[in-house]
Amino acid sequence: MKIKMETQVHGLRRRWMTHSMSIILVIMLVVCGLFVASVVTYYYNSVQSTLETQAKAAVGFMTRSVISNHEDYYALAYNYTQNFSEKDKVELQFLNNEGKIEISSYNFTAGLSPGTCDIETALKSGRASPFVGEDPHTSEKIIAVSCPLIYDGEPVGVMRYVTSAKLVDRQIWTSCGLICGVGFAILVMVFFSNMVFIRNIVEPVAEVTEAVQHISSGSYGLQIQNDYREEIGALVDSINEMSTKISQNEKMQREFISSVSHELRTPLTAINGWGETLLGDTSNDTVQLRRGVGIILKESRRLTNMVEELLQFSRMQDGRFTLELEPVDIQAEFEDAVFTYKELFKQDGIEVCYDDGGLEEFPIIDGDPERLKQVFCNLLDNASKHGGSGGRIDASIAVGTEMVLLTIRDYGTGIPEEELPYIKQKFYKGSSKARGSGIGLAVVDEIVTRHGGRFDIGNAEGGGCIAKLYLPLRQSVA
Repeated sequence: MKIKMETQVHGLRRRWMTHSMSIILVIMLVVCGLFVASVVTYYYNSVQSTLETQAKAAVGFMTRSVISNHEDYYALAYNYTQNFSEKDKVELQFLNNEGKIEISSYNFTAGLSPGTCDIETALKSGRASPFVGEDPHTSEKIIAVSCPLIYDGEPVGVMRYVTSAKLVDRQIWTSCGLICGVGFAILVMVFFSNMVFIRNIVEPVAEVTEAVQHISSGSYGLQIQNDYREEIGALVDSINEMSTKISQNEKMQREFISSVSHELRTPLTAINGWGETLLGDTSNDTVQLRRGVGIILKESRRLTNMVEELLQFSRMQDGRFTLELEPVDIQAEFEDAVFTYKELFKQDGIEVCYDDGGLEEFPIIDGDPERLKQVFCNLLDNASKHGGSGGRIDASIAVGTEMVLLTIRDYGTGIPEEELPYIKQKFYKGSSKARGSGIGLAVVDEIVTRHGGRFDIGNAEGGGCIAKLYLPLRQSVA
């Protein structure tokens, strides 16, 4: 066991370090990447902005000067170039309309055609145009800004500022190296802090994991001794609570299987017994025959309802429970169920009274008629089983502005007050000795909720139980 625990500790430590450091590394890479991109953008945009400002100022000076012919323009450009104060950092060029350099602060470039896109763009658009890339002649990375020289509304040439990107790249590399160094230092700090954290957390987690494995192997109800604090202590409390609830659910499931087995066996026994009795009866007694067939039909109906409840509950549990909505006359569906059960209950001495509320229009809802019929049948059957001793069941319908209210009331003994909060929970039967699976009301609540309605059940004034269904009316389309 000790070897197994040590293996778990090492495995957990390895996974923790791998995952945490991987996440931090990815975050640092993203942050460094964004920082580098921001630095590159900032430096290059700053240089471009500076060159563009100088170029526009120079173009403004040139265009304000009095020029009557090309000789005047050439002389002005030459003098401006010779007096250019930043020759050691920036090359100033004057180009003609064909993109050829006429005058340059670097005399050896005069007569060349740079061939970069900023020149053509400046001539066509009449606005300053930047360029970042390799010089076609020297293969050196440069930053350039070209501004058109316009006289009398026509471009006569281009003033171009060009500088090397070496200094900019050097600044960028320095900044990138600094951020990478900071990032590496952060990674080292995170690594050592993780080591300290793991040492204080892994062993308790391994012990808790071992206890959880015992619970998962079937030791439901097992409680872990909680000697831990903070999050680990809260985790142990949660696991102990989970273990208790699993034990309770196991017990409830066993009781449910036992109850359902009994409930299924009882009608099957009655059907089988009366089938054999009628098959062996040679007296042709019609009273006996009708009595036997009636019991077989009654038990078959009970068995069918129970199986249908189980099927619906199974669909709810695995997500296959769906509705097929269509416009439904809810009054007609409700009355069909009431009058169907009225004759059946009459045989058991239960009177069913129905109040239609004096409706003048048919209330229409968006619903699934089969599911709604199941709801009505479940509630009427529930009223007869638990409140049939009162000898009467009332059913009524009322329509409001947005909702329709369906009510089913019996006059039995009602529901104990302490059981009311749990009556709609699955498998809950409370102190009732009536036959059933304990999931009928849970199915009803699920169906009504999926229709956008509400299901309430409680004790009625004067005794008995009352069930209320609130279903939204179909909104008319304007």
